[in-house]
Amino acid sequence: MLPQRMKKAITDNPKKVANLIDLVNLPSTLRDFIGQSQISRLGCFMRVWSYIKTNNLQDPNNKNVVNCDEKLRSILLGKPQVELAELPALIKLHFPKEPK
Repeated sequence: MLPQRMKKAITDNPKKVANLIDLVNLPSTLRDFIGQSQISRLGCFMRVWSYIKTNNLQDPNNKNVVNCDEKLRSILLGKPQVELAELPALIKLHFPKEPK
């Protein structure tokens, strides 16, 4: 069962939810990182987050900051450090805009 707030978000904005879960062809930089040619935005974010946790890339002093290695830096505009709050926006840049 979904929480009431989630149900309301889905019924009010079905297009927003569809944009998160629709499969999209990935550009080459993201395709090399993920290892798939198609994935949803949500799936991509989950893979990046899994990579960060597996490789212990969170700053030990400030868990809101990710220290990027070379592989992660290739998809995050070459930034050496990224705050967790800006991570979804940086990943979203790789996905094409949907025509309205």
